Amino acid sequence: MKNNRRLGIRLLVAVIYLMITTILFVFGYKIYKDNNTAKGFQEATSTEEYSYIDISKMSEKFAYSEKSNIGIHFVVEKEDTGIWHTYLVAINENDIDNYRDLIAYAKGELKTIPSSIRIYGYPVKINDEIKQMAINNIDNFLPASNEVKITNENYEKYLTNCYLDTTLHHQEKISALLIFIGALLIVLICSLILIVLDKDIIVDKIEKSLKKIKRK
Repeated sequence: MKNNRRLGIRLLVAVIYLMITTILFVFGYKIYKDNNTAKGFQEATSTEEYSYIDISKMSEKFAYSEKSNIGIHFVVEKEDTGIWHTYLVAINENDIDNYRDLIAYAKGELKTIPSSIRIYGYPVKINDEIKQMAINNIDNFLPASNEVKITNENYEKYLTNCYLDTTLHHQEKISALLIFIGALLIVLICSLILIVLDKDIIVDKIEKSLKKIKRK
């Protein structure tokens, strides 16, 4: 009888542990995915958010760092609604061949619309030098029919205050909450092992409490 009662307590506690473990795992996985899933560049709210742009057109580089072989280009992204957005991106110029069709199409040298390319990276704040170079060169990229004149005053409204740096590779984000959840999962798994070995403290305490209640 005693063995059956203890076995019942062990099974009950094990089920509770498994339920809590499952809930924590699902919750932790959701947090992990939210933290590490790339967002659309327009939706990014900080320079720590991995982002992407689906580019339909690209300009030749208008700024270049010979030391790092990184060029800054204008790109255009088209939403499903038909709205166009112009952004700045930094790419390694060794990869420029991947974008030749997009550049040729933007220059009117290619009549067939090329497939868009999704590029990933992190937002980087635009410094004054790049900002001024962008203002000086944007007219060479935008169509002549464009009525908006980009100036220092309206720059951020039309080109945002960041560019997407595709040379920055994705870094997984592990928050303090995830670490805490991971620690709890380890404790719960260890507790489940102790239940299997019949050495769990919680089971002992419940059994003692039931004995006291029965005596009364």
